[in-house]
Amino acid sequence: AAVVVGAAAGTAMVAYDRRQPDIMATDERIEIQATDRINGIFKDKGHINVTSFNRHVLLTGEAATEALKQEAERAAATTQEVRNVTNELTIGPPSSFSQRSNDSYLTSVVKSRFVTAQKLNPVHVKVVTEAATVYLMGMVTKREADDATQIARTTSGVKRVVRVFEYIPDPPPAPPKPAPAEPAK
Repeated sequence: AAVVVGAAAGTAMVAYDRRQPDIMATDERIEIQATDRINGIFKDKGHINVTSFNRHVLLTGEAATEALKQEAERAAATTQEVRNVTNELTIGPPSSFSQRSNDSYLTSVVKSRFVTAQKLNPVHVKVVTEAATVYLMGMVTKREADDATQIARTTSGVKRVVRVFEYIPDPPPAPPKPAPAEPAK
């Protein structure tokens, strides 16, 4: 039963995601390949997360040196099909387990607040948290970006919000409804 429910939820997410299914698969492949490449460089010299959305890569975490930070960016940028890279790595020791747990908690709180606020479809915004900084990714309208940012910014424990959005045009307004016909006399 859990497999059926999980498959149904996954199908629903694909149906609402603004990316084409092949781009969603490409993003997963980019994350795996870039992570493998970066892990080959870093070994134990940092903690790096690779997130891809619509072939835009976000690097978060910690690198031991500026040179390693730049090397990680080059490795991500030269991964097949990557359009661009936002390198948000900080220089320093890897974060602790408790810091990472808190980041996971903050991500879940922000996502739940998206659902309860009912201002945007939570599937349209990917949330990544590192060191209490929330990164927001997705293909969104300006209004959706502003709503997501406001929700994340006002979440307890969030220190900073970084927008890594790709903007799409607002949908056209709905046509006016025709006036009801008057009854015949």
